[in-house]
Amino acid sequence: MARLAGVSQATVSLVFSGSAGHRVSDATRERIHAAARELGYRPQAAGRQLRLGRSGMVLLAVPNLLGPFFGRVLTGVHEEAARHGLSVVVSSGWDAATLAEAAAAGRFDGMLVCSPDDKQLGALPADTAAVFLDADPAANPGRPTVELDLTAGMRAAVDHLAALGHRRIGYLRSVHSAYTFRVRQAAFAAASAQLEVQERAVSLNEGSREAARAARELLAGPDRPRAVVCDDDVVASGLYQAANELGLRIPGDLSVVGMDNIPVAELLSPPLTTVDLPGEQLGRTGLATLVALLGGELPPPAGPLATTLVVRRSTAAG
Repeated sequence: MARLAGVSQATVSLVFSGSAGHRVSDATRERIHAAARELGYRPQAAGRQLRLGRSGMVLLAVPNLLGPFFGRVLTGVHEEAARHGLSVVVSSGWDAATLAEAAAAGRFDGMLVCSPDDKQLGALPADTAAVFLDADPAANPGRPTVELDLTAGMRAAVDHLAALGHRRIGYLRSVHSAYTFRVRQAAFAAASAQLEVQERAVSLNEGSREAARAARELLAGPDRPRAVVCDDDVVASGLYQAANELGLRIPGDLSVVGMDNIPVAELLSPPLTTVDLPGEQLGRTGLATLVALLGGELPPPAGPLATTLVVRRSTAAG
């Protein structure tokens, strides 16, 4: 296989042991995997795990498995894990104590903790390889963190509505206690400082039904806003329901912007303008960082992953 791929046997061993880290380029990895497929080679996972003292499994911990955004993250994690011969186990709603117990039990080679709410934050065993995604670096000192540029994304959403002439803007704000929403809300406050803002709080745990209730409160008054920013796309879907019940047309009577760009955003009528958070890239980057940790490397801090405003048909001039 090494001869077919044009590399040394040591390089092949590094790739299939999961210890290559940044020492082997993506192009070289792909040549090795292509040679393996051509030769019908399958690494002996059990033997490798015994030699390395590893299980070949990593844990992806998310606050809520039903959250559509986490499906995007899981896709990226699976894609990258397959390249390294790793399996992925997903947990939902585990608190800090449960995560620490799982780490101490040694069932997993490492952990990815994505968008943790405050109850998931706590000390993990010092020897646990862990990477945090969409999380507060200051809350996880010494642990690699992959961030999203939520501030730029929220500013793009507000600036888009302001450019359309909207000066009175509504905001459906999540009360979920998590860093990711605190960043979104701080960014909204800064971006909308020169605008008239009306806001309502929403509990994400109750889904789009609770969002629809909060949206009805926001939209029922005579001085209702003509544009609304939502903390995520599930909340935006509840807003669509409320607008329909109140006989408001989107975007004729009401412009709407969401955040996440989950699959439902394109299926709403009209399709939702939203901020794309690159969930798949977040998952891939997190898993690659974890593999580097397992290989004895500490990756240098990277900047936040770029977010992009995707303009569809839910916004119009105010």
